[in-house]
Amino acid sequence: MCLNTGYPCNCLIDGNPCEPCRMTAKDRDIEEAHLSNNSNVQSQVESTRGPNMNILSIGVVRERGRYWGWMLSGIICLNILILGCALVSSSAYNNVNISSSDLQMLLIVLLLLTSIWMVYYVIYTARKENAVMYKDGHAGPIWLRGGLVVFGLLSIIMDIFKIASYVGYLHCDSAVKVAFPVVQLVFIAVQTYFLWIHAKDCVQRQRNITRCGLMFSLSTNLVVWMTAVTEESLHQTTVPEYSSNITNLTGQSMHITTVGYGADNCKCSHTSCSIFKDAYNYLYPFNIEYSLFASAMAYIMWKNVGRVTEERSHPNIKFRLNDVYLGPVAGVLLVVAGLATFIVYEMEMGNDRGDQDHRDKAVMMHFIVNIVIVTLMSVSTVIGCIIYKVDHREHVSEKNPTRSLDVGLLLGASLGQFIISYFSIVAMTATGAEGYLNRLNLAWAILMVIQLGLQNFFIIQGLHREPFHKVHVVTVVANPYVQPPTKELSILGGSDMDSKPSTVVKAHSLHAHTAEHRGKLLWKRRVLKEVCAFLLLGNIILWIMPAFGARPQFDHDTEAKFYNFNMWSAIVNIGLPFGIFYRMHSVASLFEVFLTS
Repeated sequence: MCLNTGYPCNCLIDGNPCEPCRMTAKDRDIEEAHLSNNSNVQSQVESTRGPNMNILSIGVVRERGRYWGWMLSGIICLNILILGCALVSSSAYNNVNISSSDLQMLLIVLLLLTSIWMVYYVIYTARKENAVMYKDGHAGPIWLRGGLVVFGLLSIIMDIFKIASYVGYLHCDSAVKVAFPVVQLVFIAVQTYFLWIHAKDCVQRQRNITRCGLMFSLSTNLVVWMTAVTEESLHQTTVPEYSSNITNLTGQSMHITTVGYGADNCKCSHTSCSIFKDAYNYLYPFNIEYSLFASAMAYIMWKNVGRVTEERSHPNIKFRLNDVYLGPVAGVLLVVAGLATFIVYEMEMGNDRGDQDHRDKAVMMHFIVNIVIVTLMSVSTVIGCIIYKVDHREHVSEKNPTRSLDVGLLLGASLGQFIISYFSIVAMTATGAEGYLNRLNLAWAILMVIQLGLQNFFIIQGLHREPFHKVHVVTVVANPYVQPPTKELSILGGSDMDSKPSTVVKAHSLHAHTAEHRGKLLWKRRVLKEVCAFLLLGNIILWIMPAFGARPQFDHDTEAKFYNFNMWSAIVNIGLPFGIFYRMHSVASLFEVFLTS
């Protein structure tokens, strides 16, 4: 057999060896001796490498299982989301064969399956030893879980109002509309308990099943969110009179006839139906935020499946308002002014008998208040960014799924408000911004873009900074029994005594230096806390107004005429829910920045 592996030939058989085969006997003996000398060493190396190779092979198997679990859970989530999106979109109008009852039947199935899995997870982790060996100290902080509980309780109240309202239509409408809020109520109770107890879990047993269950829960919450957003959008959208539609319907009447209460000829059997309808319509924003909070927490749990973390908890940071007055007081005044103008605006917009001049004045007041709020928030954000420039805290270096998700959600959710603002800027600029309402709308859109960019930078910088640490004062007291060097000793010591620095440090000088350092630290902390408190309250009022019905995008019709109403309503109804979530997510992020400052 020829030794030339590249181009083998029959040289050895023919007796005429080629160049690779021309090895002398001496070379072969040397090679054989070298191999025999190293045989024992190689066997020893293989024996010591054996356990390591076994560990490596186990790690490779685990990595393959992890990727398989990620892929399977991602496929499940994607399919449920696409199916839910298709059903939600098709059930929003009357001219299709899919009704809201069909969508609610799918939601009932998803909610029941998710609740069953959560109960199984709770029982399994309680009975199985070492099922959860590690906890992520950064996941599910107390204020996030507390917000989830508050939104969950308000969502349960909303479901109770829905049940009371839909019971009046049982004699002429589908019973599914009563069964859905009942199942959703149970689901919210189970999920709130599940996330409160297990939000920090890093599961080590049944990883793939847990990944699929968490992705199923995440997709279920997102489908519920899409359903609630669609119903709220139909309820708040008003079809203008100049539209080319044959019928002139308000968004509320469209909502009643399509997703709310059954057929037109179905009348409620008790007189309190309208009261319950109005009550649970005002609770929709809390249910929307609950679904998004639960989705975010389920995603963090999914990222932590199989994760090995150090047994280190989140820093024990307490909420205090020591020496912080200006930011909270100014923020409260901002919220009160915003609420007062918002109530007046809503009353004027809801008055069908009001003339156009009063409606324009209400829209102008709404624009002016928003311009003032956004301007003050932008100025305070610039001050906070300047403090970050002179702040020498270290940046967080460790990888954290919670922080990465916070930044991703912050930037992604802000795109909704960015889209609406830029579309408004283009429409106002193209039409010449004639009239005081158009000029105010243009100014509001430009300031909104500036404020969003500055606030995103401020929050991201704050989330990536290490918390302030207390400066511990080290007291150094001079020893009274040590005599200072006398003149005679200095003469005996010569120049050496003069050249050596004094080893006794005066206590009052060290205290003065430490106090000065602590004063500077407290000054930076106080300014950052003032800015965070003001921005937090400003985002709350900017969440309240659109979440509870303020729609100047439809009350001021320049964009609707410029883009066509169907296109503009699609832009607003897609972008505004993300903008509303951005404000609530900013509140949570600013609260965390406030605590770490």
